Amino acid sequence: MAAPIFRSFSWGRWSGTLKLSVFLPLGLRKAHSGPQGLLAAQKARGLFKDFFPETGTKIELPELFDRGTASFPQTIYCGFDPTADSLHVGHLLALLGLFHLQRAGHNVIALVGGATARLGDPSGRTKEREALETERVRANARALRLGLEALAANHQQLFTDGRSWGSFTVLDNSAWYQKQHLVDFLAAVGGHFRMGTLLSRQSVQLRLKSAEGMSLAEFFYQVLQAYDFYYLFQRYGCRVQLGGSDQLGNIMSGYEFINKLTGEDVFGITVPLITSTTGAKLGKSAGNAVWLNRDKTSPFELYQFFVRQPDDSVERYLKLFTFLPLPEIDHIMQLHVKEPERRGPQKRLAAEVTKLVHGREGLDSAKRCTQALYHSSIDALEVMSDQELKELFKEAPFSEFFLDPGTSVLDTCRKANAIPDGPRGYRMITEGGVSINHRQVTNPESILVVGQHILKNGLSLLKIGKRNFYIIKWLQL
Repeated sequence: MAAPIFRSFSWGRWSGTLKLSVFLPLGLRKAHSGPQGLLAAQKARGLFKDFFPETGTKIELPELFDRGTASFPQTIYCGFDPTADSLHVGHLLALLGLFHLQRAGHNVIALVGGATARLGDPSGRTKEREALETERVRANARALRLGLEALAANHQQLFTDGRSWGSFTVLDNSAWYQKQHLVDFLAAVGGHFRMGTLLSRQSVQLRLKSAEGMSLAEFFYQVLQAYDFYYLFQRYGCRVQLGGSDQLGNIMSGYEFINKLTGEDVFGITVPLITSTTGAKLGKSAGNAVWLNRDKTSPFELYQFFVRQPDDSVERYLKLFTFLPLPEIDHIMQLHVKEPERRGPQKRLAAEVTKLVHGREGLDSAKRCTQALYHSSIDALEVMSDQELKELFKEAPFSEFFLDPGTSVLDTCRKANAIPDGPRGYRMITEGGVSINHRQVTNPESILVVGQHILKNGLSLLKIGKRNFYIIKWLQL
């Protein structure tokens, strides 16, 4: 018996979405694609790249978004497979796309692929993903859910604009696939897909022509993504799927599946892929991921990633990664022409992204670390937490010592195993090779002084030579 998956619409709080498309009179189906339209605005920013299909049979895509948002909000979804326990910068554009739609009053869904991650999406890949254990996928899915919810909370709290926003919902597709039986699912769904069409997808063709080929699990991925779209269309009235430009083939499969079953119009929107300076796609598989989880990439490292963007990229990135109005971005770039050495656009870009990802505290932390490392700021060092110091000096040994009366500079260096024993270590200090808290020390016998060698937060930052750091936490001061 086929699984009972083709049900009537479940309206819930998304009820207005379907009413717009199903009952809108033909005379009112004129597309609103003028310069002020939502899609046109995001196209101008470079955030929305392609729309599929170009025209609908009953309603046009711009019409969905630009007509009576308060009465007829749309529902849009984007999927995120938990192949790791953190999102990365490569995911940010899809999230920014969802946030811009939410800000315009539409309801958005971030779909964690707790089921599909076990198959592995072949799109944009030259070889099959490493298979993940079930428990690891579940743990990754939980972590991604928390990460998505944290980003949505930061967006809600720190970037309000006075408008009435739509909802942000996080779902996991394992919730509906775990109820399915394989044969029932194939019997109910499989007959609606044509092998020739599935084989024609570019992602499939590239893999079939490769030396490794393509597994059945990977080949079936596009069927499950299409079914996700159908399920969300049925359950939440979701008419639009958002994804990276490498997802167009999978989006097309979802469109064809829904259109064949219901005769209704659904649409896809793609966002550009972010690449490194060498042209490689940013992500875990490429080994160049800049993570959004603090445990993997600190706020300081995220901040510096964007501060280091070259001049020929920064204006585009301001449009893609921030909510700043285009006139404000133009003004920032005009100031940059006059004072390029200040790197104003890069700093604003870094601040906006870090605040979205890590909140105001994360941005403050990134700025403290920047001052401490690049501007030798004692004030910044004094207010840094143990966590920030460990994040900033990742390779630095971290030690905890009790401060004995009469402890000298030489004693401290030896306790931390920072200098060799004997005369050579002594000479390293006298010859100016040692600094504590950015201050050079040349007298090995100097007694440590609280407020100078030991900061108010009980920390000492010991530097040997140009690059070797040691962090010391003094206990019971």
